Amino acid sequence: MAVVLTIRDVPEEVRDLLAQQARERGQSLQAYLLAVLNRQADFCRNRQLLAELSDELDDRSGGAGPTAPDAADLLACARAERDLPDAAASSGRDVA
Repeated sequence: MAVVLTIRDVPEEVRDLLAQQARERGQSLQAYLLAVLNRQADFCRNRQLLAELSDELDDRSGGAGPTAPDAADLLACARAERDLPDAAASSGRDVA
């Protein structure tokens, strides 16, 4: 459910700069500000997730075990699959 927010006492200079940014992106001021708020909320969720992961790793005495795959290898593989979707399909793996 959407809610209505009102921000009072915004300096004209701030409003003008935000409106200019919105125009440059071809958006209304409302759409631009909603995107800014959504992006900030995403950052908050990311920080929360990182804190939860950190707590979880602390509880497990230091993270991955000796048999865990190398993070750099996992990233390289994920990037290759992202950049070459046909490679994942030809390997017999499902592409979602």
